[in-house]
Amino acid sequence: MSPAIDGPRLLQRLAALADIGRQPSGACCRLALTDADREGRDQVVAWMRELGLAVSVDPIGNIFGLRAGRNPALAPVMTGSHIDTVRTGGAYDGNLGVLAGLEVVAALNDAGVETERGLVVGVFTDEEGARFAPDMLGSLVFVGGLALDDALAIRAIDGAILGEELQRIGYAGTAPLGLPRPHAYVELHIEQGPVLDAEGIRIGAVEDLQGISWQALHIRGQSNHAGTTPMRLRHDAGYAAARVACFVRELAIEMGGSQVATVGKVDLVPNLVNVIAAQATLTVDLRNTDEVLLRSAESRLADFLLQLADTEGVSIERRPLARFEPVSFDPGIAARIEAVADRLGLSRRRMTSGAGHDAQMLARICPTAMIFVPSVGGISHNPAEHTEPDDLLAGAQVLLGTLLALCNEGD
Repeated sequence: MSPAIDGPRLLQRLAALADIGRQPSGACCRLALTDADREGRDQVVAWMRELGLAVSVDPIGNIFGLRAGRNPALAPVMTGSHIDTVRTGGAYDGNLGVLAGLEVVAALNDAGVETERGLVVGVFTDEEGARFAPDMLGSLVFVGGLALDDALAIRAIDGAILGEELQRIGYAGTAPLGLPRPHAYVELHIEQGPVLDAEGIRIGAVEDLQGISWQALHIRGQSNHAGTTPMRLRHDAGYAAARVACFVRELAIEMGGSQVATVGKVDLVPNLVNVIAAQATLTVDLRNTDEVLLRSAESRLADFLLQLADTEGVSIERRPLARFEPVSFDPGIAARIEAVADRLGLSRRRMTSGAGHDAQMLARICPTAMIFVPSVGGISHNPAEHTEPDDLLAGAQVLLGTLLALCNEGD
């Protein structure tokens, strides 16, 4: 009996997990290590145990469910993603990768299929970085890119300490950090962009991922009366923040290619209609698939900030939030994904990921690739996030075929 994805079962689990942390607006809100995240974790762990997986939790709160293989001496294959969300999240971002991994396990169990290598489904802590920065935090610690003690000391946007929150929700695990070390890692994810949907293509074989540079800027000017202060005598932190937002957008357009730039958060003090802003705090997000070009964008922004501070008579402090170089995924696994899609009669194309994913961290320690399925309208991090059920199931079926092949290959 050949293993096959059970569509209704996968969709039911996706709907059940989406209901945890559901807001009146329809958004899914499970910020990392909140009570809603704990409830989601508890549900996923319960499903893992129902499927006969051996569950372990490491000291950063990453959860792993192992389906044993015939040869325990061989490193297992890993799949998975995350279940934490942004404050205005949708039903599929991260969740699909975890629950499709569980569905692959269920399909193998149903068909009575044994594999040479074990199969691990992972749930990584704080992928979004929406509560604790940086993003991809759990997978970064897992691969050794961030010291555990440093991660546990990180303070959230609400003032909570990461290590204390792990203890509070019961997910400060004791399993050895960095284990199980995978033979390969494959992550299924919605695209979160418009390419597949616009082109009518079912499957994306992701071959690389953009580098990410996040920084926070704090601009100090002078608060003053909005009506009595001449324009030439102002030191307006709000205006300076607006200039930064315009500059990074114009920079991205000028550079072209894969360069993108975003100012996603701006706070003004005193934030009053008739008072010139004394302070502005904002974030800048720069991304490019080329490390040299990404460094160029960072350098040009730094030069602009020096010029802006001098021209406007303000001070500008920069604080790095996250910095990850571009990632090239394993071409062999990408080709295997394409071969499975072809065998299933699914249209496919090679792709670049513009978003960060746990897969970029796992690529540091093992052959890694990703599978994308379409996001309708390219919408994500939004309650309107949607992928058609047939595409969800197609992605899960490609994941099954890819993982099964990897689980049966030798060293």
